[in-house]
Amino acid sequence: MLAQLKKIFFGEAKAERSMYADTLARIFRARYDAATTSDNNRRHWANADGLSANAAASPGVRRTLRNRARYEVANNSYAKGIVLTLANDVIGTGPRMQMLTSDAEANDRIETAFENWASAVNLPEKLRTMRLAKAEDGEAFAILTNNPALPTAVKLDLRLVEAEQVTTPFVLPPTPNAVDGILFDAHGNPTEYHVLKHHPGGMYVINAFEFDRIPARAMLHYFRAERPGQSRGIPEITPALPLFAMLRDYSLATLDAAKAAAYFSGILHTDAPANGEAESVEPMDSIELERNMLITMPGGWKMTQVHAEQPTGTYSEFKREILNEIARCLNMPFNVAACNSSSYNYASGRLDHQTYFKSIRVDQAQIETAVLDRILMAWLMEAVRIEGFLPQSARHISSDIGHQWFWDGQEHVDPAKEASAQEIRLRTGTTTLSDEYAKRGQDWETQGRQRVKEESLRVNLLQAELGMSRDQALAVVFASAAASADQGATENAN
Repeated sequence: MLAQLKKIFFGEAKAERSMYADTLARIFRARYDAATTSDNNRRHWANADGLSANAAASPGVRRTLRNRARYEVANNSYAKGIVLTLANDVIGTGPRMQMLTSDAEANDRIETAFENWASAVNLPEKLRTMRLAKAEDGEAFAILTNNPALPTAVKLDLRLVEAEQVTTPFVLPPTPNAVDGILFDAHGNPTEYHVLKHHPGGMYVINAFEFDRIPARAMLHYFRAERPGQSRGIPEITPALPLFAMLRDYSLATLDAAKAAAYFSGILHTDAPANGEAESVEPMDSIELERNMLITMPGGWKMTQVHAEQPTGTYSEFKREILNEIARCLNMPFNVAACNSSSYNYASGRLDHQTYFKSIRVDQAQIETAVLDRILMAWLMEAVRIEGFLPQSARHISSDIGHQWFWDGQEHVDPAKEASAQEIRLRTGTTTLSDEYAKRGQDWETQGRQRVKEESLRVNLLQAELGMSRDQALAVVFASAAASADQGATENAN
């Protein structure tokens, strides 16, 4: 009886162990090719790690990437042009603010006052600098501060600081809720920034550990978080840094080879055997040649001129492919990065620009949220405290006050085709004047008022100079506008 029980229980346990082992074997066999390590890919994946977002972007890593990115931008004309083009396309001449409250008078006064202040603090230039810093340094910081020297009633100003100034000195003990100069609360919101009083790379650093504690409400931190939990940014051109170096080295080497071949240079050689009858010549000796001069060679020696073999036929194609790969990390098409559209036709140019323009709109939306909206609220909070500066209704502002930002529009390659498409959209009701003017970075209300002023001025001129009555002048203006519209429709149809 006991033997039968052992057979039943131990036999079933053995079967279960066998099934468990088979299941584990199947799990270990189920794998991705990219997860396997072999002799062929071992070195390629050697630097892959499981660090967190903040650990991967440690202070030392970010310092190295910043220094290399700045060096490449300062010395590589392609890198310089790419980041400048990106900043100019994203910021342009600067954003323009439109208030959307129900009080038209308050809207006009706030818009005018804010525009004057933005011009006084040179806001567009500072935004372009911040966009450049995001590409080169990975992030940009701006402190909302008071500047008594401003010629405007509102003394709010922006003081830009470089990324290496925002750091916690070693005199403070590390805390789990701090990431290199930024303190966070339990919910992950920044509460305080540590900003060194002197740039660590400055010429006159008296005390490298002196720093200011800047509250989060007074600090603008502009960067792109590419991983959940990432608190500091890395340069946007990081993936392209090795390619920039390769491109510059290859271009310089090709230029040196072509320049050497362009000179009247050659190599002395002999067919005589060693210790033969050729005259002795010092190895690696050089002979200086002059233009339009006949020379004689030592006995038994011949001179062969260096042939020009650089640049090769694939030189331009190689540079094109490298530039295309470099610009891809910035969503920039090749013809914009290279400033060369010779190989493009109209359709391919438009298609490549769609991704680029969408990326620009995303950048502008981030700037509105992270920078401009906070600047506007800080400006309004100070402006309402100035007696008589804004209308009384503007004193009841809140954080969700209605407004929108306008940016420079993207110029169309074929204005006639764009005007025709715009006319069709308006005629079929698939768009509005507000949307069409917004694409050009303009306020449709402002443009409408300007158009009314111009038509009114034309009517007054016709009355004053030609002695027409007002009805006659209006008829002439309307007839002229109708004739222009008919002519445009005829041209578009043709």
